[in-house]
Amino acid sequence: MTTPLHIVCPHCHTTNRVQPEDRPEADCGQCHQPLFNGHPVSLNEAAFDRHIARNQIPVLVDFWAPWCAPCRQMAPAYEQAAAQLEPGVRVVKVDTEAEQNLGSRFNIRSIPTLALFRDGKEIARQAGAMGAADIVRWVRSNL
Repeated sequence: MTTPLHIVCPHCHTTNRVQPEDRPEADCGQCHQPLFNGHPVSLNEAAFDRHIARNQIPVLVDFWAPWCAPCRQMAPAYEQAAAQLEPGVRVVKVDTEAEQNLGSRFNIRSIPTLALFRDGKEIARQAGAMGAADIVRWVRSNL
């Protein structure tokens, strides 16, 4: 028997225990929403900290801002990458304009910046807009 993984719900941010083989169809035990829907999850600081600390799957973060043209240009590609990476990777977005503490805490100097976290620690970072295939390739090469 496989060991269950902790997966944080993208809706209510409750930590769920999920068997690895059940991940694609798993629902949250608290709010009963799907744990994965193939779309990036927008997070505030409190939710971000929970997802980074509690998820036992890697977390890909897009640090972006609404006024950033390259960020807006990359958004559809990031959306496509999320559909390909889930349920193996939690894909999230952080608006650095709204969540300035996170931008400062992680020393984000240019946007968009992608950061990949595993076991609560940043393991890779890439600045600049990328296409969906490049995002997926970059994530997989760093895992």
